[in-house]
Amino acid sequence: MGVIRDLSVQGLQMMLVLALAPLLTGWVRRLKARLLRRRGPPLLQPYRDLWRLMRKEVVLAHNASWLFRVAPYLIFAATWVAAALIPTFATGLLFSWSADLIAITALLGSARFFLALAGMDVGTSFGGIGSSREVMIASLAEPAMIMIVFSLALLAHSTQLSTVAGFMLSSNVGLRVTLAMALVALLMVAVAENGRIPIDNPATHLELTMVHEAMVLEYSGRHLAVLELASFLKLLLYISLIACVFVPWGLAPVGSGLAAAGIGLVAYLGKLVVAGAMLAIFETSMAKMRVFRAPQYLGAALMLGLLGALLLFVSRGGLR
Repeated sequence: MGVIRDLSVQGLQMMLVLALAPLLTGWVRRLKARLLRRRGPPLLQPYRDLWRLMRKEVVLAHNASWLFRVAPYLIFAATWVAAALIPTFATGLLFSWSADLIAITALLGSARFFLALAGMDVGTSFGGIGSSREVMIASLAEPAMIMIVFSLALLAHSTQLSTVAGFMLSSNVGLRVTLAMALVALLMVAVAENGRIPIDNPATHLELTMVHEAMVLEYSGRHLAVLELASFLKLLLYISLIACVFVPWGLAPVGSGLAAAGIGLVAYLGKLVVAGAMLAIFETSMAKMRVFRAPQYLGAALMLGLLGALLLFVSRGGLR
């Protein structure tokens, strides 16, 4: 009976992230439009777009290989698993042992690898440009992410997210410069990884600057719907990760009842609303930077992560 209950809660977690991801994107789009004094699309517009794309016929280029057809499903599966592993409303779920920061980084790296390959598969100029830009961004974003993971692992003595969240809720945390640096670096990496302003603008298709949209330009129908859903999930993933590590309040502890899980769910929804509003305000107050300035932006994130880890390492007199 206990195993069935644990499986049900884990399944609820997986379906929750899948159901909320388009709603979060709709909330950000709606709020951005209102901040720009426009009416904006309805909150449920991403669901309608996905349904419309799912019903459309798939159009493939003549020289598209099997990889082009399979890549959307591989990208979606890796992103969904990574998003479902992060504790959202409760910790200590059935698969929490695999909710490791390194494993989640590896899953996201695998999804990016297949997306870059799919962008180059058909051989169009836009796909090649988008893939090369994506790899250039990844070459700095992934080391920055590893430095953030290293800092958190030094503090919490674990890379498992439930353990990290428990440490952040304990009284041993205090105010630490390392945590502030890791938070700023993770926010910068999250913006870059999701192709948001100032790195990329998902609302436009400007050929000279687009990154993600260039790689998926040849996709249509259900393939494009799956890729769009994967991008929605990735945004939810990073917000959930930031909330779990740096704002873990409200998470239901292991073995708690339905009341604690309900409080955790309400707290998680509140965090998504606040994070979406902050993202919309940030994007409406910033201008998109030119592509060649992206290495400077991500280099700053890498330096913040590296300095935070070094500061913690030196303050402890090395690994003991």
